[in-house]
Amino acid sequence: MAKKDLSYNEAIGEVEKILAQLESSTLDVDAMSADVKRAAELLQLCRKKLHDTELSVKKSMEEEE
Repeated sequence: MAKKDLSYNEAIGEVEKILAQLESSTLDVDAMSADVKRAAELLQLCRKKLHDTELSVKKSMEEEE
């Protein structure tokens, strides 16, 4: 599972690194499988962070009204 203390930018950076490795085709199948799983976990973490931020912004905006 993705680390909870990873920032959004760190997670996206790791996903980009994994994508570059996949595009270069230098990984073996076993490593590729593990990297795809890790990328999926990181993307899930990013989606959660974006969702949480969206809720926080909406709440702040409602409080201002």
